[in-house]
Amino acid sequence: MMAKKPPKPAPRRIFQERLKITALPLYFEGFLLVKRPEYQEYKLYWTELRGTTLFFYTDRKSTIYVGKLDIIDLVCLTDQNSTEKSCAKFTLVLPTEEVQLKTENTESGEEWRGFILTVTELSVPQHVSLLPGQVIRLHEVLEREKKRRLETERSPVMPAEKEKEPEQDDVDVPKPMPACFYAVSRKEATKMLEKNPSLGNMILRPGSDSKNYSITIRQEIEMPRIKHYKVMSAGKNYTIDLEKPVTLPNLFSVVDYFVKETRGNLRPFIHSTDDNLGQEPNTEK
Repeated sequence: MMAKKPPKPAPRRIFQERLKITALPLYFEGFLLVKRPEYQEYKLYWTELRGTTLFFYTDRKSTIYVGKLDIIDLVCLTDQNSTEKSCAKFTLVLPTEEVQLKTENTESGEEWRGFILTVTELSVPQHVSLLPGQVIRLHEVLEREKKRRLETERSPVMPAEKEKEPEQDDVDVPKPMPACFYAVSRKEATKMLEKNPSLGNMILRPGSDSKNYSITIRQEIEMPRIKHYKVMSAGKNYTIDLEKPVTLPNLFSVVDYFVKETRGNLRPFIHSTDDNLGQEPNTEK
């Protein structure tokens, strides 16, 4: 089911170092070619979209960003005609500058456009060409960004405090969870997927202890098959227990990994309500 060569994640230390710089949530990341007004030509950066800010790094292993761009006041995003068929080009029009962006392929270009417009307009754009699983991820990011802004308005803090990542054990605050998370057992997750295949084929659920998780999937390859994958907590990160373990910064990224690696064949199971799911104590993997 997984790709033969899963992407190599950045070391755990890199995620931790970047979290010390800003507590803004990571929504999307990847390589971007960036051309700001003061640049003579495009510069390649490993870019992170955190909240409504783009952070630029010289490469994906750097722990200190070399620049950042606040896009909360984005006026519009305009497409550019490109003679290079394998890439996408567009311009971010801001009140004080216009920034040109170019991606390595059209698919990643659509993803960047989708995430940028979602967090700046606080709505999922209808004119982007994305897979169903990617659109679901946009809706999840939209809810996280709305919640983040609401919390920021309710609890204003000094700038210095915004840049500090809270210690993991400081307070017991429920973490935002992917929409396909259900507090159900292995057996219940299997029944949910078998009974409602139209709602999706992937569920994130608790593991056998209080800190780990599991992914349950249902695929129809010749005949329906159910598989379970352990997702182990590793500090502030999560490791998917595969032949070649993959470490990611959060559970949203874990779900997104399965969607991307199967080219959208796996879709998060989204139920409109948790009523009548028949939850029971979780005693399995």
